[in-house]
Amino acid sequence: MRDGQSFDDFYRSTTRRMMRYGYAVVGDYTEAQDLVQEAYARAWRQWGRLSAHPAPEAWLRLVVSRLATDRWRRLRGLRGALRLAGPPPSVSPPNEDSVLLVQALRQLPATHRRALALHYLFDLPVEEIAEEIGVPVGTVKSWLSRGRARLAALLPDLAVVELEATDVA
Repeated sequence: MRDGQSFDDFYRSTTRRMMRYGYAVVGDYTEAQDLVQEAYARAWRQWGRLSAHPAPEAWLRLVVSRLATDRWRRLRGLRGALRLAGPPPSVSPPNEDSVLLVQALRQLPATHRRALALHYLFDLPVEEIAEEIGVPVGTVKSWLSRGRARLAALLPDLAVVELEATDVA
């Protein structure tokens, strides 16, 4: 009972019971799948010794239980840290202009969107964008120009707002 076929037979004959057991232990089907998968992976790595074990299924249940306990401990620590940190700050919904801008950006070619994002969100100069993307500087300039022109056409009613130094947080 030490070959791959014997492990396949063991897996087929026990997998449903292990999934029911894992689900009963953790109460979450996806988490149970992860635990049972990890338990079977460990069984496979040790199959030479485990196949000689008097009760390999009991060994597998023990592994699932221990993995569930480890998961619970990790989550308990995480919950404690989250409780100490307090609730996350509330995020206001995006304003209408932001939604319109995102919709317009989605209509641009990916190359134009990427160039615009690198230039305006990351403040990268044209030369660095060209180097990062691996295209000539003139190509980046063209993408930026065409992207801005297309955005202007898609967003004619979007007001251009000049930011004052006091507007920046």
